[in-house]
Amino acid sequence: MSRLVKKKANELRRANRVRATVTGSSERPRLAVHVSNLHVTAQIIDDETGKTLAYATTVGQKLTGTMTEKAVWVGSDIAKKAKKAKVAKVVLDRSSRKYHGRIKALADSAREGGLEF
Repeated sequence: MSRLVKKKANELRRANRVRATVTGSSERPRLAVHVSNLHVTAQIIDDETGKTLAYATTVGQKLTGTMTEKAVWVGSDIAKKAKKAKVAKVVLDRSSRKYHGRIKALADSAREGGLEF
C-alpha cells in the first residue's frame, strides 16, 4: 500500500469513527465542517430529513488572510444563517480532523454568534 493510499484510508477511518457517534436530529442538527487547502466550508444538516438548513463557505468570497481567519469568518456567517433558520443547538461534526486550530477557531466563532454545542 502506497503512502498516500494509507494516509487516505486512515483519514476515512477517523471520519467514520466520528460519524458513528455524531448524528443530527431535527432539534440538534449536525454542523459539518470541511477544511481544504484553500477554503473552509460549514453546513448545518438535519440527518432525519436529509436536508441542509444553512450553508457557509469561503468559495467565491474575496477573503484574504490566513486559513484560521477564514474559519472564523465562516463560523460567524454560519451562526447568522442558523439564526435565520431558527437553529440554536447543533452537534459538531469535525470529520477526520482534531478539535484544534482551524476547527476550534470556527467553533468558537459560531459559539460567539449564538450557536450552542
